[in-house]
Amino acid sequence: MSLHKRLPDIRHSPELNLEVIRTLISLRFESRATQRCQNVTIEKQPTPSRMNSTQAWVTYLSKVELPVLANTLKRINELTDSRNSTVNELANVILNDAQLTSQVLRLSNTVFYNQTRTQVSTVSRAITLIGFDAVKSMAISSLIVDALLKRNDRPHLLRCLARAIHAAVQARCLMPKRNETALEEVFIGALLMNIGELAFWSCETEQATELEERLRLEEPPVEAQKAVLHSTFTEITRGLVEAWSLGPFIRDVVSPGQANSMASSLVRNSVEMARLSEQGWSGPDMDKVLERLGRDIGEPPAVVRDQLKVNASEATLVAVSLGIPQVTAMMPGAEGKSGDTGARAPDMDAELQLEILRELSHCLAEKPDINEVCQLVIEGIHRAIGMQRVALLMSDRTGNELVPRKLGGRGTEEWREHFVIPKDGTGPLGPLLPHAHCSIYEPKPNAEGVAYDRWLGKVPALIGPIKANGRLIGLFYADNAAGAYTPSKEQLSAFGHFIQNAQLCLTLISTH
Repeated sequence: MSLHKRLPDIRHSPELNLEVIRTLISLRFESRATQRCQNVTIEKQPTPSRMNSTQAWVTYLSKVELPVLANTLKRINELTDSRNSTVNELANVILNDAQLTSQVLRLSNTVFYNQTRTQVSTVSRAITLIGFDAVKSMAISSLIVDALLKRNDRPHLLRCLARAIHAAVQARCLMPKRNETALEEVFIGALLMNIGELAFWSCETEQATELEERLRLEEPPVEAQKAVLHSTFTEITRGLVEAWSLGPFIRDVVSPGQANSMASSLVRNSVEMARLSEQGWSGPDMDKVLERLGRDIGEPPAVVRDQLKVNASEATLVAVSLGIPQVTAMMPGAEGKSGDTGARAPDMDAELQLEILRELSHCLAEKPDINEVCQLVIEGIHRAIGMQRVALLMSDRTGNELVPRKLGGRGTEEWREHFVIPKDGTGPLGPLLPHAHCSIYEPKPNAEGVAYDRWLGKVPALIGPIKANGRLIGLFYADNAAGAYTPSKEQLSAFGHFIQNAQLCLTLISTH
């Protein structure tokens, strides 16, 4: 699946056991189920003591902050040498996770994976058309991204994820050996090459905040890391590679000295290129990396540069398909073809939208169930319209406040306990109260925001009212967290269709 006795074999080897993805999914659900409890515990505990060595950071990240991710990657290593998995088995495991299914199907319909452009609408078809290892790689990538992002959406984490995905896409596209195993090896290798930095920024620590401030003041990164962490991201990565048993391939990629294989060299150079490309495709440092990449794949630097620019657009599509469209604004080429510096809203899934609307109509035609209808509406807004975070808020017992009843998407864990909108419009979230119809909320430059969420009230969002006898009793809210774009008119229109179904359900129930 992804890591084996050697990272390469892991992802590629056709013997990838279904247990691996089963384990990833079960661990993800387990962590979701306990996360609320864990969050409460963390809030009651004192701030963890400062880490003052590489080993202290490796232990802290592995045992305290990210035990689920650490155990997941270890289990992959343990479970690789088992029986072969069939197409149906892999498909069934992926289908057990609706979000994972959506992401795999989106990836399967990108040119990056599907150069025939044949429409793929089922997971089993994706496996048959695109390949067993490729679909496994999609699943693992999605689950790893989910494990990192579920903790917070700190800008530095998003920046690191943008680089990792960009580098992974470039390495896969540049790989001369076009066999499936080699392609997935370099993809996952580049994705995980800076796992130490990714893990660090996914956690809320005093030292993370301190380092963030030093970097904001433009202190040299490595010097700042040594001063604050008493280590560096590179050293922490090497420690995690050993502690999490990521295998010889990743070990070679992150080790000092010369790479032991062309694939390892390609991954290193792709990761460095992804970092430099944020400042443009030209410059002396970029020219040196292009020369090294050219030697890796046997092409002149000018050809490599042209290829990289094409591949960069694929990286943005992969990010959207992985469910993190907000990072596309941080990738090269995000300026857009029209010169707009903001990221473009992700494409909607019209087929899925139609499917969910049909299901809603079926529910309403029978005995309307408000819980089932609202859950379908949440799913439609999240998966079909492409909004990252969705919430249904309803009046509390006092009738004075709107509080969460249903949530969807990454980054909503804190909302259940804290997301409250006073119905009198006061407070930092008062401006989120909807108008008579569904609308796009556009924050003012001086919008306050709230302490428990970096983006609520400060980013564009879709807002839709739910009423009973003309009175506001609830609202649907949807945003894209750090996404640097305003929802499109098409998204607003589709959002309105889903809200109408929820409103119709309430009306039908009240008349019976």
